[in-house]
Amino acid sequence: MIRAPRSLQNRLLLLVLSGVALVWLVTSVLTWFDVRHELDELLDGHLAQAAALLVVQQAQEMEEDDGQGLDAPTLHRYAPKVAFQVFHEDRLALRSANAPVAPMVEAGKKFTSGFRTVRIGGMAWRVFAAQGARRDVQVYVGEQVSSRNSILWAVLRSTLWPMAVALPLLVLAVWWAVRLGVQPIRQLGRVLAERQPQALSPVAINHLPDEMAPMIAALNSLFERIALLLESERRFTADAAHELRTPIAAIRMQAQVAMGESDNALRQHALQGTLEGCDRATRLVEQLLSLSRLEAAESPAMADVDLRALAQRVVAELAPKAIGKRQSLEFEASEPCTIPGNETLLAVLVRNLVDNAVRYSPAAAHIRVDVQQQNGQVVLHVEDSGPGLDDADRQRLGERFFRVTGSLESGSGLGWSIVRRIAAVHRLKMDVGRSARLGGLSVRVIYDK
Repeated sequence: MIRAPRSLQNRLLLLVLSGVALVWLVTSVLTWFDVRHELDELLDGHLAQAAALLVVQQAQEMEEDDGQGLDAPTLHRYAPKVAFQVFHEDRLALRSANAPVAPMVEAGKKFTSGFRTVRIGGMAWRVFAAQGARRDVQVYVGEQVSSRNSILWAVLRSTLWPMAVALPLLVLAVWWAVRLGVQPIRQLGRVLAERQPQALSPVAINHLPDEMAPMIAALNSLFERIALLLESERRFTADAAHELRTPIAAIRMQAQVAMGESDNALRQHALQGTLEGCDRATRLVEQLLSLSRLEAAESPAMADVDLRALAQRVVAELAPKAIGKRQSLEFEASEPCTIPGNETLLAVLVRNLVDNAVRYSPAAAHIRVDVQQQNGQVVLHVEDSGPGLDDADRQRLGERFFRVTGSLESGSGLGWSIVRRIAAVHRLKMDVGRSARLGGLSVRVIYDK
């Protein structure tokens, strides 16, 4: 089984040269048959003309003939390849020196005019038979087939040698054209091979073919996206390292205090602070990993999710925390509200919103969560009676590691970044403002059906 070359240049050369060779072969075959046909027509016409001339001549002289057959003399060096016979009343009246005595066409058959190929003396002859005006004269003119083949090869040599010379030139021209045509591709390969791994600047090639322009544009767009991603990762890594430094330093300080404190109560307090620092660091790492997975994932698996049941489950999980702060956590949903999404990610979104409301609302605050269908939309609404946020802080919600100044609660500042990323993945709209009912922060997550 013949496999196509992997090289674009070799593939083009193989296809083009195969096509050229096929056309050249077909042209040669057609030339053979055409020349052979025209040559036969020409030489058959010569035979017919010679026979007609003999018929006319014999018709004029036959009455004076004494009935003795004569042999025509050999007047040309090619004469042995041509023979003729003239019969009058079935008697040989005239023949060429190389012609047999018997008729060239088998005797005993009814005479018919026309062309035929016969064998005389072991050689093939092309013979034309004709009758005289009085039907008592038969004329046979023949020519050796080998003579015709010699003329045919002479004609073909004169026809085919220009094609034989042109074929290598055509191959060279096609090779040069294909090599020149794929030059931009080789140039692109050299440019990419010479680039450093960290080089993400646009690729620039002079005299770019139109066919390659979309590919180069897509490649440059890819480099641009990779550059933005790398820059985001660098910034994320630097910010994460900075944020992790604080809880780790606090844990170290509490551990040092515990090691140097002789009072059991103070030592226990320092150890408790160490545990709390570990919890804060753990939460920060989890948030960082969640955000990193969200940004790395192309498209999470989607399925129909009942947002009412999911929100009810999350509220139940966070209820003990709200009770510990003597807060009122209320949930309301009248009917199932199904939306397409990833259940795990949607649970993270709801948990972050409700947890923020519980965490940053004061003791004895009122927190309300409801899921409703309104005008073809499914709306998740989380509101509280806490202090809320001013316009400047609301504008910065979603920035990595942003925390409201003066907050006493521990946190990483990544919760809102994760919420907005999940909302973007699910094409959910978010409306953040002040609650008209409770006075604190109001967050509406909207899905348009």
